[in-house]
Amino acid sequence: MQEIPVPTILENEEYLPVYGSELAAGADVRAYIESPIILEPGTSLLIPTGLKFAIPEGYEIQVRPRSGLALKHQITVLNTPGTIDADYRGEVGVILINHGKEPFLVTPGMRIAQLVLAPVIKARFIREEMLAVTLRGEGGFGHTGTH
Repeated sequence: MQEIPVPTILENEEYLPVYGSELAAGADVRAYIESPIILEPGTSLLIPTGLKFAIPEGYEIQVRPRSGLALKHQITVLNTPGTIDADYRGEVGVILINHGKEPFLVTPGMRIAQLVLAPVIKARFIREEMLAVTLRGEGGFGHTGTH
C-alpha cells in the first residue's frame, strides 16, 4: 500500500489519526473535547478534532462514519462523505447526527469518524445539445432494479 505524507498540526500527539489495522482504508479520528457532550436524538453537532492538514495537491480527505457507531447507536456523519479540500488549512470538524432514539454521549478522545485520503480527478464540464441514448434513459430513483 502506497503511503503519502500528509503534514498535520495537532496539539496532542494522541489525537493523530490512526489506522485500526494493517489494511484499513480509513484512519480513526477522535473527539478533541475537554468534557463529554450529549448528542440528543434527531440533532447534529460539530465535533472538533484538533487537527489541521496540508493535503497534497491532487488529493482530498474524506470524512466517513464509523460502522460500529452507526450500527450500535445510529450515530453517523451528517454530510457523508465530508470532503476536506487540499487548500483548506483550518481545523477539521466532524458533523455527527444522532438518528437513534436515545441521547448519545460523545466523550473526550472518543473515535468519532474515519478519514480516507483519496485522489481527485477533476472533470472538464462541457455543454452538449444531446446525450448518448442508454437503456435506462432518464429513469431516476429505483429504476435500475426489479424490486
